[in-house]
Amino acid sequence: MSHFDCIILGGGGMGSATAYQLTKRGHRVLLLEQFAAAHDRGSSHGETRVIRKAYFEHPDYVPLLRRAYQLWSELEEVCGKRLYYQTGLLLAGPTNGEVIVGAQLASATHAVPLDHLTESDLQSFPGFQIPEELTVLLEPEAGYLLVEQCVSEYLQAATRAGCEVHTNERVLHWSSDDRGVAVQTTRAHYQASSLVITAGAWSASFLPAAVPLRVLRKALAWHQIRAESEHAYINGPVFLFQMNHGAFYGFPSIDGATVKVAEHSGGDLIDHPQMLDRQWTPCDTEPVSAFVRQVMPGLNHTASRGSICMYTMTPDEHFIVDEHPQYSNVHVAAGFSGHGYKFASVIGEILADRVEGVTTVVEADFLRLQGRFR
Repeated sequence: MSHFDCIILGGGGMGSATAYQLTKRGHRVLLLEQFAAAHDRGSSHGETRVIRKAYFEHPDYVPLLRRAYQLWSELEEVCGKRLYYQTGLLLAGPTNGEVIVGAQLASATHAVPLDHLTESDLQSFPGFQIPEELTVLLEPEAGYLLVEQCVSEYLQAATRAGCEVHTNERVLHWSSDDRGVAVQTTRAHYQASSLVITAGAWSASFLPAAVPLRVLRKALAWHQIRAESEHAYINGPVFLFQMNHGAFYGFPSIDGATVKVAEHSGGDLIDHPQMLDRQWTPCDTEPVSAFVRQVMPGLNHTASRGSICMYTMTPDEHFIVDEHPQYSNVHVAAGFSGHGYKFASVIGEILADRVEGVTTVVEADFLRLQGRFR
């Protein structure tokens, strides 16, 4: 029977970063992933993820984001590859809507650069036909991360530092007592001093009902660029629009031929991630097509391809990063509610600090469980 300092359940965004942080500090770590490395069956895939600082969801996230940017830069240095692209973020929505009000509050609270764009300024963004009634902001320091590459590089860096990464090995159950934790998988039985649960959409299977999570099926779409609009989308910003029929986001063209666009709002509830229908059809992204038709005239209205992922939601749509409600040697990071990947680098550091019992570099107590869900 193998014994480790820490076992991590789940090797996606949060788990891979945690494995790297713990292993580079000298801990003996086992990371268990039920699928292949950097797989497309969970939430950390689809080429790109937005990263931004003027966080409309809550100003308390901004210090975490500043540290996350530093740690993504550190990972780039470790792997010798570019993972973050600064493109600027175009934010649009009703003047009194959640996106605009929240971004302005975060900007004012933490001095995050955020520009209010005039009608004249919008001529610099020819790929967008923005409704006149919307307020438009530009966050110049925002951009995107290459998501699969980030996960892969964290896993490789953790492995080089000495982490045991077991892929295609499913966890059946775990237990904890005063002596440590035990984990049974489809292959073996393992023991450790502590456990970290970063299992994404599968987290509810390993947690009590006091940690309320629900899983949504979400669709991504790639729309073909019309020949005359190539320049507008290859060199464009990431974007997020709050419209009256939903919230939509997207990226500059990565391949020079298509633009990825998705709906942040909505989603179909599924009972268990194993029951996810992973087959994409154009019907899955009809609201996205309506948004493209209205706002992005240089794209074909119907998507040429798509993909399916999952959002793991909490009732208040904020993350859970805390000790297990019953066991002090078990740590949980779950419920990232469709806006969490950009934080993976700093969540990994926070979890490593908590496993070691040391003060975290940035405060994240607002993400603890206590008093949130009753």
